[in-house]
Amino acid sequence: MSKEKFIDTLTLHSLLLRLLLVCRSLAGVTGDEQKEFYIVYLEDDHHVNTDTRAQNHIHLLSSVKGSYLDAKESIVYSYTKSFNAFAAKLTKAEANRLLRKDNVLSVSPSRYHKLHTTRSWDFLGLHLTSRRKLQTERETIVGLLDTGITPESKSFKDDGLGPPPKKWKGTCGHFANFSGCNNKLIGARYFKLDGKPDPEDILSPIDVDGHGSHTSSILAGNLVRNASLFGLAKGTARGAVPSARVAIYKVCWVSSGCSDMDILAAYDAAIHDGVDVISVSIGGGPADYASDSIAVGAFHALKKGIITVASAGNHGPSLGNVANHAPWILTVAASGIDRDFRSHVHLGNGKDFSGLGVSAFDPKWKLYPLVSGADAARDSASKETARFCVEDSLDPSKVKGRVVFCEVSSAGTESVIKRIGGIGTIIESDQFLDSAPIFMAPATIVNGTIAKFVDAYIHSTRTPSAVICKTREIKKAPAPFVASFSSRGPNPGSRRLLKPDIAAPGVDILAAYTLMRSLTGLKGDTQFSEFTLMSGTSMACPHIAGVAAYVKSFHPNWTPAAIKSAILTTATPMSVRVNNEAEFGFGAGQASPTRAVSPGLVYDMDEMPYIQFLCREGYNQSSLAVLVGSKSINCSTLLPGLGYDDVNYPTMQLSLKNKQEPTTGVFRRRITNVGPAVSIYNATIKPPRGVQITVKPTILSFSRVLQKRSFKVVVKAKSMPSMQMVSGSLVWKSSRHIVRSPIVISSP
Repeated sequence: MSKEKFIDTLTLHSLLLRLLLVCRSLAGVTGDEQKEFYIVYLEDDHHVNTDTRAQNHIHLLSSVKGSYLDAKESIVYSYTKSFNAFAAKLTKAEANRLLRKDNVLSVSPSRYHKLHTTRSWDFLGLHLTSRRKLQTERETIVGLLDTGITPESKSFKDDGLGPPPKKWKGTCGHFANFSGCNNKLIGARYFKLDGKPDPEDILSPIDVDGHGSHTSSILAGNLVRNASLFGLAKGTARGAVPSARVAIYKVCWVSSGCSDMDILAAYDAAIHDGVDVISVSIGGGPADYASDSIAVGAFHALKKGIITVASAGNHGPSLGNVANHAPWILTVAASGIDRDFRSHVHLGNGKDFSGLGVSAFDPKWKLYPLVSGADAARDSASKETARFCVEDSLDPSKVKGRVVFCEVSSAGTESVIKRIGGIGTIIESDQFLDSAPIFMAPATIVNGTIAKFVDAYIHSTRTPSAVICKTREIKKAPAPFVASFSSRGPNPGSRRLLKPDIAAPGVDILAAYTLMRSLTGLKGDTQFSEFTLMSGTSMACPHIAGVAAYVKSFHPNWTPAAIKSAILTTATPMSVRVNNEAEFGFGAGQASPTRAVSPGLVYDMDEMPYIQFLCREGYNQSSLAVLVGSKSINCSTLLPGLGYDDVNYPTMQLSLKNKQEPTTGVFRRRITNVGPAVSIYNATIKPPRGVQITVKPTILSFSRVLQKRSFKVVVKAKSMPSMQMVSGSLVWKSSRHIVRSPIVISSP
């Protein structure tokens, strides 16, 4: 072979080798990109210890990966304490191969979820002087899945508290920017299993967002006197159970949200650690309960006697979008209380009006020039977007030193105006005018009617002017009302089950915050506070979790179902004149904590009726296995349940069929006496017009505590137009107690 041919052949071999390496490299990259985080549920193996269970996970995965080392590197978490599962990074093909293994129950991708008090407790009737079982309250541990906590907050000081309860098995280590735990905050952990750094957060239980500190203090914060936000909502900030202990499980991150595998890891830890109540102010997953991490975690908690309280979601006021709607979860809607935060606005023509929102800024002048965003456009091309005051759409020379009138497009409009020299912002919006946003510069929100008046004034004179005054707190009526943002029923998971369950304050709630984030989180905001106002079902949820903890402090041995029943059957129905969606908005009504301690009767059950309910809903053996922990459940062999819905629930909902003849639903219930040993209850039915409701028997007699009695409710209703509902009630009344169950009839 000639020298030239040898060199050409060598070059060709070199090129082929390099091409092969590039292809392998690309294949590796592509394969890695195709990998996702999956959660693998396995059959329960109660006889195996946690270390062995974790090793079994690696061995199982290595049978798919082909290598013990690859399997060990792929697994990101083993759930070994409270249920049998693991999270791992897999290709779709590997996930499918795992699913074919005998002891594998399911394999599902890990999704990401989003995050969904001075006067509020007084508004609910839980006053500082309300009766308490302090010793039992100190033994109560509340766990929150959230964004972390601010340990330095006055709401979490441990003054007067002894060591944690003996049942506590949790931990609290030393972390970045985290000062540590005490006898109030007894547990703090974080879960970030995807291994990806969050540029806006810290790998620590510390709360950078403020959400977790807020919810934790609503639930179990200490009494903090003279708490306020710039003097607004001033009073004693406190939780429902100020002497209870707090354990925080950070699963939500500023940038990435809250992943399924982190949520399940927190549940695994919290159940093992010994919490009594779990509060989850996080958006729910799919309607399929076997695929929803919150529903799955809550079911495993239920089996250990732990109640989960979760937010209903912030996607109102349209119907059918309530979240966290599994029957074993206590689902909470947000209601408003009798106060507003409004700013007075004075116009140059002498007219006055008020707008909504928190503006902590005193004006330096009596009046400032006023301009419409549409008239302050940078150029003709940006005329349309200028009316919304969108970034870079306005001419700074036309805005500087002026109050600007804008139509709402997104949060932070006032920050756009401030950055280019504006003095203040009047924002037009007809949405969500029941909660007050906090502004980083002088601003207020007005409705469309006032906005038309302002716009007309601007164009009626050559020198329009206005001033926005500092916000003040005013009392208002009527209340309570369901917040416009609060998600409504009917339940997308089942038309046989009423959701949300209950309503609690979730509008403009003052509670603890973090000093690591400004009040708005907007660029340029220099406002910081230890307490702030927040709105959302995220705030309503810890109110009810607090009520659950309050009830449990009086009745430590009550089951989650009994606690839920006590809260629902003692709730105060809300006005349908104010709340058009009725029970689809507020469930059983506004919670009444002091009445829930002594409900008289409770609808109690263990986990089996929930399984019967799911069988009725069409769940099969494989989907139920994720909840039960084995493939042993066969719906065809289960004993008959409790009639139309097969669950001993405190509320009843009948979904009409799409045909002309009436629909009949038979609800079978069993009720337990937790009131006086000798008591007699009489039934009162309040049927809606055109609906027949009967109850048999009509009298329930009890001779001892914990005695059970069964009854049957038959509901017969004619067809109605689509997406309509009517409601009535069944009330069991004794000389000392009123036990109320809403009855809802709806059309699909």
